[in-house]
Amino acid sequence: MTVETRETHGFQAEVQKLLHLMVHSLYSNREIFLRELISNASDAADRLRFEAISAPELLEPDPELKIRIDFDTAARTVSIEDNGIGMSREDTIRQLGTIARSGTGEFLSKMTGEQRRDANLIGQFGVGFYSAFIVADRVEVLTRRAGAPASEGVRWESDGQGEFVIETIDRPERGTRVTLHLREDAAEFADAFRLRALIRKYSDHIAFPVLVKGKSADETEAKEESANDAKALWTRPRSEVSTEEYLEFYKHIAHDFQDPLTWSHNKVEGKHEYTSLLYIPAHAPWDLWNRSGSRHLKLYVKRVFIMDDAEQFLPLYLRFVRGVVDSSDLSLNVSRELLQQDAVVETMRGAITRRVLDTLDKLAKEEPEKYAIFWKEFGRVLKEGPAEDHGNRQRIAGLLRFSSTADDNPVPARSLADYVAARNTASDDPLASQKVIWYLTADSFNAARSSPHLEVFRKNGIEVLLLTDNIDEWLVSHLHDFDGWEFRDVKRGDLPAEKPAQDGGEEKPAATEHGALIERIRKQLEAQVSEVRATTRLTESPACLVLGEYELGAQMRKLMQATGQAVPESKPILEINPAHPLLQRLDAEQHEARFADLARLIFDQASLAEGGQLEDPGAFVQRLNRILLG
Repeated sequence: MTVETRETHGFQAEVQKLLHLMVHSLYSNREIFLRELISNASDAADRLRFEAISAPELLEPDPELKIRIDFDTAARTVSIEDNGIGMSREDTIRQLGTIARSGTGEFLSKMTGEQRRDANLIGQFGVGFYSAFIVADRVEVLTRRAGAPASEGVRWESDGQGEFVIETIDRPERGTRVTLHLREDAAEFADAFRLRALIRKYSDHIAFPVLVKGKSADETEAKEESANDAKALWTRPRSEVSTEEYLEFYKHIAHDFQDPLTWSHNKVEGKHEYTSLLYIPAHAPWDLWNRSGSRHLKLYVKRVFIMDDAEQFLPLYLRFVRGVVDSSDLSLNVSRELLQQDAVVETMRGAITRRVLDTLDKLAKEEPEKYAIFWKEFGRVLKEGPAEDHGNRQRIAGLLRFSSTADDNPVPARSLADYVAARNTASDDPLASQKVIWYLTADSFNAARSSPHLEVFRKNGIEVLLLTDNIDEWLVSHLHDFDGWEFRDVKRGDLPAEKPAQDGGEEKPAATEHGALIERIRKQLEAQVSEVRATTRLTESPACLVLGEYELGAQMRKLMQATGQAVPESKPILEINPAHPLLQRLDAEQHEARFADLARLIFDQASLAEGGQLEDPGAFVQRLNRILLG
């Protein structure tokens, strides 16, 4: 060792914030540090076993992979050591001094005071190493990468206060040893019984032996014995795995402190043999909307770890799923490129996708409260499915949830099956007798609920779905139908005419009865509208704007504008309600200037009711003032 090899570095700013958060937020749940460090050690052993497939010499001279836990009660230390892949000097600086994830700093800066006390946030970054500082006032790491000479060992040390020291050392052993110098109030963890209990509680599923060696105050000599089952959990029959073991395994692979909503453990035998253990998390990760980000499905081949983010086995709209896939059919030296071309992978992808959708369907039917949590966290991602996965379009449609005129709840809870079941298809009303799922798009629930387009549907007691996500119009364009029921926008095209009133009731006025009024309005608004016509939609409002059958709606226009695409120009149709007092006043107006002001005002009102923006708010105010002043 030479003086020149010793350097002092400052932590990345985000790491300093995270360290402060770890120490001050997780004090009441300190024991999780051992789970996180054992999980890291297990990952290191997995990675070495994978690299040894093509370079078996990396395992020499210590081919048996294991994790050792040492402790010293008197010195108040606990050490976690593995003989896995290890780290080079550069690896150590990068992995223990920075958080190499885009957006991390922004995420941390936006966390509120309440969120800073929420342990669930920590696991979203996969930075379990820093949990060591919950119980330790000083942490020392000794490591050497497999295949590197003993002279390239590395020592890293920090008190977690803003800096770390790193130096090159001689280290004969490959792998990593993390030594925690415990705080005085954490001395309880330097005890054999306490450590073994925590390993059984949190890490029994680890596929490598976890050996505990150390001498407690009441023991005369140190003993070493395995504290875990050391058998991959997904290889065991479901009947032999407890709920607690499933939950802890999820926290191990997902680095999540919160229990998942549900999971599916399945072994397939026959033409293809594989095992899948898939989890549905209870909260969205911070990078959920990064479509190019890493996935969280671990791939094993014959129980040998291959990769962390096997994106080939699930479509992008299911990127929230966590879990493990273990295949007996793939080659141990499989690469990402080979996976993309493998027919076995394509078959497995289809089956695993259906398994996830079946799991969600079961959750929705048997535990609707949990499904409501899932929808709140992941519903918008699932809406990407019909466009990406046409073969499962109807399955996905059955999982979608919407707001509806059937209740005043802004939380989307209405399924398409609920809608279809509730519709009175026996009615002879033209609006109700068709197998049509009526929907309305808007920027918010309140805007949708107060839309004038709903008036005729309310009058006839017909339910309308209220679609308020900015991707809903795009979603419906790919759904087309559900269970034989066609989707139709209440704002678009012509509505079927209402049936004539019975028992001497008045017929709905025909457009020809108001042809003169319609023509006068058309001339005043020909620059703003493509057509003016009498409405079949309105019962209370004076007018509304209608889209042509194939026109883009407001949501699609906004999506295209946000992505820099050219939006085709179009003019809406203005539908007027001749029975409304405003239209009757307009019809009787002989003064052309006042007629023009009132016609423009009616058009502006219709635009505002749609959530649109006025082209010239100042002119609108002036027109309104002139009308008010008479």
